[in-house]
This record gives sequence, structure tokens and C-alpha cells, in this order.
Amino acid sequence: MDPIHLLQLIQQGESREVEFKRCRSALNRDVYESICALLNRQGGHLFLGVADNTEVTGVEEGAVATIVNQLATALNNPQKLSPPFYLSPEVVELDGKVVVYLRVPESSQVHRTVNRIFDRNDDGDLDITDHSAQVAQLYQRKQATYSENTIYPYAELADFRPDLLERARIRAKNENGGSHPWFEMDDETLLKSAQLYKQDRQAGTEGYTLAGILLFGTDDAILSVLPHHRTDAILRRVNLDRYDDRDDIRTNLLESYDRLMAFVAKHLPDPFYLEGDVRMSLRNKIFREAVANCLIHREFTNGFPAKMVLEQDRVLFENANRPQAVGEIDPSSFTPFPKNPIIARVFKELGFADELGSGVRNLYKYTGAYAAGREPHLLEEDIFRVLIPVGEEVLSTDQATGEVTGEVTGEVTGEVERKAEILSYCLEPRSANEIMSHLGLRHKEHFRLSLLKPLLEQGGLLMTLPDKPTSSKQQYYSKVR
Repeated sequence: MDPIHLLQLIQQGESREVEFKRCRSALNRDVYESICALLNRQGGHLFLGVADNTEVTGVEEGAVATIVNQLATALNNPQKLSPPFYLSPEVVELDGKVVVYLRVPESSQVHRTVNRIFDRNDDGDLDITDHSAQVAQLYQRKQATYSENTIYPYAELADFRPDLLERARIRAKNENGGSHPWFEMDDETLLKSAQLYKQDRQAGTEGYTLAGILLFGTDDAILSVLPHHRTDAILRRVNLDRYDDRDDIRTNLLESYDRLMAFVAKHLPDPFYLEGDVRMSLRNKIFREAVANCLIHREFTNGFPAKMVLEQDRVLFENANRPQAVGEIDPSSFTPFPKNPIIARVFKELGFADELGSGVRNLYKYTGAYAAGREPHLLEEDIFRVLIPVGEEVLSTDQATGEVTGEVTGEVTGEVERKAEILSYCLEPRSANEIMSHLGLRHKEHFRLSLLKPLLEQGGLLMTLPDKPTSSKQQYYSKVR
């Protein structure tokens, strides 16, 4: 955040949203109480290295790295903060001294530190653990604020898809260095661990939440709780009155992500790009962020259908929003705010999204290279809009409308058949090129995103060289041989 803005916040003094801690050479004991209270109330700003009288005292230079590391470790430790919450400390120089700054967003969950619940008022942090009325009000406020927390008492484990939960286990394990707590959990325990089962202490109800059903529910369960749920992927370049191609997506958020990325891969090329000496996919880097944002930060109770529209010179995303401000987002000064923190956390565990706020930075960082120097625009209103320009070199290609048209037509039913064919063909180990040749496919990116990657994540297909996933000698075989 801009140092001038931080100094202005400090000069206004402590309040319900602003807290100072000296932390000259070590973390104060009550730092986690303040973080817990800010998460439980409406979020705010925590400054380490500032005295109560607004004097910037600074953190000793030799203690900065230790303090930052301790914060990162403790905030992901359920014994210190439960449930854990990821925050990104910022080291800034103010008035010639080093200060550690944390922007703490409002959480959709009730947090405890060392098994105590803290709330925030104008005088500081309040331990409300033993005040049942205040605890009940806190739970009720969280329930009412975030629609993802809506409880469905009659939802059952049978309303969730075991294959999606298994996919989550495998992907979380792969994304987290080969180990993850979910991998050892049964379906019910996983859902509860991911905060997708809640209790409303005021109403006396408990059950699976809207977030859980949207992430892992069957299509019938999603339709029963949210009949209007839909994401529209549209190509509109020649037929501007209607569309040239369309995917009407009415399924869970994980498969919605895959289908939106497949639609992008079908209609947008991926120009050669080096970051340092490593080639990377500009298209995937940009649209991974935009697609995840469209799915995660949506106000699901609003009937407005979310859209991804590929036009002549831009890609437009639209989704219903619960705005925290109005107007265009400035990447140099914006404050990230989670609209559905639990859904966002699951996406992060699965590697579909990064830490809060990084998506905006990546969009601005990489869109210029993809779109001949033009920048994206993010407009926060009741309808959140993201406009990503498309460069001339992208428009001049016919890859999007030619090569892959036959491959992706009828995606849902066609891909089910292709996946079954791949599993049958790979009773003996096969290379990616052999599988594509067997299926008569030419478009590698669509094959990887829509067929190979889901089969690997679901565990139906295995690698002969799992420690070297990009090896030229890599082959794939069916789990049952």
C-alpha cells in the first residue's frame, strides 16, 4: 500500500479498524488477539512498530524477518488461530523507520486464538468467549453477511460428488509438496475441515453450506438450492447480434473452472513468451486469474448470470457483486476484500487461485505483454466487470476459429467418451502424442486442459515418471491395468 496513505491512517489514531503495536524487537503477546478481533469484526489495519500515541517507533532491522516468519507460521497454525487465515505482511519504510503492516479483511468465519474468541470495539479487543449472547450475535452476523455460509439443514452427504472430493484430495496433495491433511480424510471429515459444514448457534441449525454445495455438490443439489446458478461462455466476433460459439455452464465451480479455461484455450492463442529464460503461458496466467475471480468473488444470491464474452478486441467478464467501493480499481492502492473467503480458500488449496490480491497484480503484469501494451480495467459496482484487451497479433490468428472447432464441439458428452477411450487405450503406458494420435486430436492445449489434466487429478490416469511430470519420456497408464 502507498506509504502516504499508511501515514494518514496512522495519524488518525487507533479506532475500531486501526490497531498499533510497538513490537520493537519481538511480537507483542496480544498481536494475535487483535488479528482475531479484526477478522471477527469488519477487518482493518494492524501496524507493528507504531506506539499508541501514533509515534512511528519502528521494528529493529534484525527482528523484521523473524517477526514476518512467525506471523506466517502462526496464522496457518490452527492451535494459534482457528480456523487458520492467510495474511500477507508488508514491510514498509515510514518516517525513515521499518514498519510491518497487515491489512486484515473481515472473515466470513468466527475465529479463535488459543481457544478464546475476540471481538472489536472502539477501545480495542474484547474477549467475548464467556458471553454467550455476544458469541451468538457474532455467529449470526457472519451468517447474514456472507451468503456462502447459508446453511441447508436437509442437505446430506449423498448430495455431494465423491469423484470431486477425490479429485480435491489428489490435487491438494500435488499442489502442496506431496502431502495434505485432506488426503487422509473421508468425505465428511474433508467437508467439515474445509469449513463447509456450519452451526448457527442463534437459530439452532446446522448443516452443509451453500459454499460446499457449489464446490462439491451434484448438479441436482445445486439446482435445488440455487436454480439461477449459471455461467455463460460466449464467442461473439462474426455474429455480433447473437454468438459464434457458446457454453452454457450450470454445474459445480470446479468443473465450471475447467470448462471456462477450455473455452479460452479453444478460442484464444498462446503467443510465445519468456519470463527470464523460462517459457510460460501468458494466456493461462491471465485467464486463470480472471476465471477464478469470476467464480470466487460472486454474489451467488443475485440472479444475474455470470458471463465471459470473447469479442473482437477484448474479453469481458461480468458477475453479480457486493461492492465494497464503486469505480475502477487502481492496482497501486486497492485493498483486496474476499467476497466468498471459504470458496476462495478451497480454490487456493487446489492451486486454482493464489493469495488474495495477487490476481489483480498478475492481470496488470501480464496483460500488457499479451495485448500490445494495453492494460485491463476492473470496475467495481453492483455488477463487477473485468475487461481484458486482446492484442492485434491475437486477432490475426485463425487458430481460435479453425483448428479446434471440431475438437471441442459438444464438449460435455464428447469429453466423457474421450476420457473413457483414453483409460481403455492406456491399459499399457502411452505418451501424450500417442494418445492424441489415437483420438485424432491436434490441439495440445485443449487436450491437456480438458482431458489429460482432469484424468490425472481424478486419479484415473497415472504417470510413469510422477517426479518428472514434464519429462519428454513421460507416459500415462490407467489406474486399473
